Amino acid sequence: MLYFSQWKIIAIILSVVAGILLALPNVLPPAAQKYVAQHTIARPMTLGLDLQGGSYVLLEIDRNDLINKLMEQLPGDIRGALRQARIPYKGINRSGNSVIVRLSDPADLDKARQALDILNPPLDQGLFSTGTTIKIYNISAQDQQITFTLSDQGIDYRIRRAIQQSLKIVENRINALGTTEPTIQQQGSDRIILQVPGVQDPDQVKRVVGQTAKLTFQLVCETQPTNASDRPPPECKSLPLKEGKQQLWVQTSSRATVDGADLTDAQPGFDQRTNEPIVNFRFNQKGAREFGRLTAENVGKPFAIVLDDVVVSYPRINEPILGGSGMISGNFAVEEANDLAIVLRSGALPARLTVVEERSVGPSLGSDSIKAGFVASVVGVAGVLVFMILVYVLFGVFADVALVVNLVFLIAIMSVFGFTLTLPGIAGIVLTLGMAVDSNVLVFERIREEWRHGRSALSSIETGFKQALATVFDVNITHMIAAAVLFGFGSGPIRGFAITLFIGVLTTLFTAFTLTRLIVAMWVRQVRPKEVPL
Repeated sequence: MLYFSQWKIIAIILSVVAGILLALPNVLPPAAQKYVAQHTIARPMTLGLDLQGGSYVLLEIDRNDLINKLMEQLPGDIRGALRQARIPYKGINRSGNSVIVRLSDPADLDKARQALDILNPPLDQGLFSTGTTIKIYNISAQDQQITFTLSDQGIDYRIRRAIQQSLKIVENRINALGTTEPTIQQQGSDRIILQVPGVQDPDQVKRVVGQTAKLTFQLVCETQPTNASDRPPPECKSLPLKEGKQQLWVQTSSRATVDGADLTDAQPGFDQRTNEPIVNFRFNQKGAREFGRLTAENVGKPFAIVLDDVVVSYPRINEPILGGSGMISGNFAVEEANDLAIVLRSGALPARLTVVEERSVGPSLGSDSIKAGFVASVVGVAGVLVFMILVYVLFGVFADVALVVNLVFLIAIMSVFGFTLTLPGIAGIVLTLGMAVDSNVLVFERIREEWRHGRSALSSIETGFKQALATVFDVNITHMIAAAVLFGFGSGPIRGFAITLFIGVLTTLFTAFTLTRLIVAMWVRQVRPKEVPL
């Protein structure tokens, strides 16, 4: 156990040197940190919201908005299914959370029910697709009438799906802001916690995240309102303009609409003619085909660019747009154009997100937390170092050297891999260092026990390391399992604590056993002790 080949000694020493170099940026001034990060892989640790300051926003899925979207989509789906089955009907009306279909012939009831069943497939809500099935709608049929009613289970299912989609979309939008290590996680069944370190303006976060970004291109109706009380004709609806109180009537049929969901890219830019901020967009193959058809069939007519049911602009189609790309203008400010490009690239949210809570954490609070955590860490580590020297004398010094290297390794790993350091994470570091000496204590006590039983100094040291190996390994593996469970099932501060604890266990396994054993082996080789100084 005390023999180390030459290459092992070199590898351990190089590992220690690399750890020191990778952890070094954390003590350099900001200008030096930036230079080192640009030219090497070394970089300072990423600080969390509680240390760096930033914005905290709690978002909630708008349940009513999600229900309205489902119920608005259903009549069109019903019309399509009945037309495909060639079943005549008198009308389709919505009443609350229900849609009622009145057939022309009562004899078609069974045939219509069968044709409409495809709109309500069974959905598996269990883990790994092994749970019970549910249906979004409850369907009832009587005489010549079929009623679709949104079920409570269906609403809950859709909300779960909407949260899953929203988490990814929100993450894409926040990452596009250029922030570092945002925390985005689900809370409960319908809420999302968003923590963005370094961003002191919650309004910017809300503006980018809260926008649904439902983009459509819709032809403008031939007739337009002359008075505010005018009602739009069939196949048209009234939408407000981006600026002013004026309303615009746009067509709602599928032949007059292109969905912006087929966008593949959106970038801010400037109009070469007016130098005004715009957003350039590009469709995928399907979207380009539909957009080309719409513009080719309606040359000379105006069409509205609609974002979240607000008309951004309504230019005239001067010629077919067949390349699948175009631009959106609407008297944008530069920041508005940039934010709009971000949300369009990220995709539309399945439902509106409302802000439940928001707050801004100032950098001064973060600096106070860092100072308090630093003081606590120094006091805790100093106490451990002094205790080990008082109890184990020379071997305590060996353990202290390994403990300092352990701290260096922990900081280096968190810096290189970009793990976020939070205030609970600092607590995890202090706890890790306190537990790290446990491994050395186990080894030293076993060496002391072997020495008292009459073994020679060399044999006692050799046997102590060998016999304690299994115990040291077991202790650290149990800590690692606990940290993994905390990270997997915890959230927010608990995860910050779990990350530092998990990394600390890995570094402890190396420093408390391998490095300490190397130091002891080198001491034995130089001194050839006759007694064990324990």
